Amino acid sequence: MKTVLIIALVLGIHITSFSQSKSEEGNDEGTMNAINLPEIVIKNAGKDFSYYLPDRNPDPSVIQLQKEFIAYNLGKDYEGFDNYLVILEGKKGILTATYDSNGKLTSVVEKYTNTQLPTPVIYSVYKAYPGWHIVNDKYLYTQENGDIKKKEYNLKLKKDNETIKLKVNPKGEIIANVD
Repeated sequence: MKTVLIIALVLGIHITSFSQSKSEEGNDEGTMNAINLPEIVIKNAGKDFSYYLPDRNPDPSVIQLQKEFIAYNLGKDYEGFDNYLVILEGKKGILTATYDSNGKLTSVVEKYTNTQLPTPVIYSVYKAYPGWHIVNDKYLYTQENGDIKKKEYNLKLKKDNETIKLKVNPKGEIIANVD
């Protein structure tokens, strides 16, 4: 009887300890891909809805100003006006939004200066213009009725005594060389 109890105890410990060990085979931990879903803020304006697509700019001051705009409560301020203009200013830029007489968001214009540039923009500019340095940047982002109309960086590059101006989209594609 004693041997049966010892065998049962050993098997019980062995089975429970085996069930808690991690198997490295087939473990996909750490290989998860993140998918960035589009952010849409919907505000009810009577029968219509207002759409705002915040940009995925890496600069914290841009993100902060966009968060303040998303949290802004229009309330009943728009009543009695054909158009209603909201202006928010931050450290590096300004965000202006226009609402119609029903309180529906019709357009958003964002202008920022000297922001933190996205990696693809920096990489493509320095690859296309080696030896040049970015001395000034402006970022313009406009939307109308939830559709993005313009999204570009205006950069000023300098090398020795020469300066050039570029327009670059957030993917790093150089749109135009403005001189």
